[in-house]
Amino acid sequence: QVQLVESGGGLVQAGGSLRLSCAASGSIFRVYAMGWHRQAPGKQRELVARITKGGSTNYADSVKGRFTISRDNAKNTVYLQMNSLKPEATAVYYCAAHEVARTYWGQGTQVTVSS
Repeated sequence: QVQLVESGGGLVQAGGSLRLSCAASGSIFRVYAMGWHRQAPGKQRELVARITKGGSTNYADSVKGRFTISRDNAKNTVYLQMNSLKPEATAVYYCAAHEVARTYWGQGTQVTVSS
């Protein structure tokens, strides 16, 4: 089992920044990648950014150049730095830990961007 605890969400004005954190614990040796997904009201959950154990990253086109995913292996923590935030980024952001056979999810943290 893997446990994920997210933090860092909140309310920010358009153009502002937030940094989300996701601390992983438990049996993380099978986790090959971690990522951030988001779900806005009435919409499907979508991938925002992902980082592999080796450090390779990929991003949704809508956030490229503004969001940065990183990890601190010593702390088993993944971060999402979000800059130049837009109102359409308003959503619940979920941390995910991916194994071959399953994905673990955090409880989610609300990000609200006001215009």
